[in-house]
Amino acid sequence: MTKPLTGKIALVAGATRGAGRQIAVQLGAAGATVYATGRSSRAGRSEMDRPETIEETAELVTAAGGTGIAARVDHLVGEQVRDLVARIDAEQGRLDVLVNDIWGGDPLTTWEKPVWEQPLEAGFRSLRLAIETHVVTAHFALPLLIRRPGGLVVEIGDGTKAYNDTHYRLSVFYDLAKTSVNRLAYVWGHELTPHGGTAVALTPGWIRSEAMLEHFGVTEKTWRDGAARDPHFLISETPAFVGRAVAALAADEDRARWNQASVSAGELSQVYGFTDVDGSRPDAFRYLTEVVESGGPADVTGYR
Repeated sequence: MTKPLTGKIALVAGATRGAGRQIAVQLGAAGATVYATGRSSRAGRSEMDRPETIEETAELVTAAGGTGIAARVDHLVGEQVRDLVARIDAEQGRLDVLVNDIWGGDPLTTWEKPVWEQPLEAGFRSLRLAIETHVVTAHFALPLLIRRPGGLVVEIGDGTKAYNDTHYRLSVFYDLAKTSVNRLAYVWGHELTPHGGTAVALTPGWIRSEAMLEHFGVTEKTWRDGAARDPHFLISETPAFVGRAVAALAADEDRARWNQASVSAGELSQVYGFTDVDGSRPDAFRYLTEVVESGGPADVTGYR
């Protein structure tokens, strides 16, 4: 079977770990050439101080059937992003998919404290990482993406617009970061429309990233044991699920129907038919609204 993204070029900004890593891998599995960027490489770690590297991500992309290319880039530094895009142009002459997945703010976030108890320096740093990086990347990458009609931009956040508009996201800085990412997709969609491009805001559900597995003291093989700590953890999903959502959007010739939309991986799975690695289709945000917030018992029946 022909891979639907063969010949397509993608840039996944923030591909070192978590959702970004698996977005890159799943684009590769569909045949794409993927530039995987981040600050953590075998040459040194970022302030996140975690072991995952962009080189590992690129190797996983290639192993999945695509072509993975690692590029160490700090997306707050315009010159580095400019040089990256110039490299993609020189090597490929095109850019079909841009995924803005840069975050890195979890260690900087103070949860469930009012603004007057928030450390300002850390909070503003998280906003720079979450929002400024996305704007800088779009500034330099979109001129290459619009060179051909059909380009796709995916803004990765936490929570759909509908969910975030009615929920306090546990910190003023986190709230601003995640609502802003959804709005950026709306803005990019407006600016891309005359050029035949599409922008979508996409959120995973409760994602079992490397850090989340460590937090629960489990592995991907034993993740269900995390329900002993929080029974609602059974609605969680692998990072591959949102990766498959991005690959499905990129392969959809009618992707413009999603322009400026804010959707979850669970919602898209019902449209495109992809599943998580265990064959399920977890719909985390519907579960959060209908089960967790109603005080119901942990029961994922009908939600995955």
